[in-house]
Amino acid sequence: MEAAVPDREYQTIQGLVVEAIRDSSELAQKEFALFRTELSGNIRTLFIGIAMIVVAAIFAIAAVMLFTDALVKWLATVVDSEALAALIVGGVMAIIAIGLGLYARHAMSLSALAPQRTVRSIKRDAEVLSERVAG
Repeated sequence: MEAAVPDREYQTIQGLVVEAIRDSSELAQKEFALFRTELSGNIRTLFIGIAMIVVAAIFAIAAVMLFTDALVKWLATVVDSEALAALIVGGVMAIIAIGLGLYARHAMSLSALAPQRTVRSIKRDAEVLSERVAG
């Protein structure tokens, strides 16, 4: 009888291992399904957000156009000329646009995008290594 007890324990351990592997596999499948569902929802939310940004941009452009028109009409009453008012408002807006464009060009230049801290760090590392090799 004593020989049967270790055999049952072995079967129990083997059964537990098989059950643990099966449970782990089921858990991994459920986690993957949850991941796909969550990712799908997040992508849907991202596209909705992008669509809302586009709609907001359309409304912002319309608002800028209306405010510009109102500013031209108000300035026309001050300077007694709608053409002069339109030139003034247009000129100011053109100066703002040029300034923003020049700033954007500078911000997006290759030298501004270069990883300067990383380059300095690599140069410093190279100097330390060359000193160790030489010294």
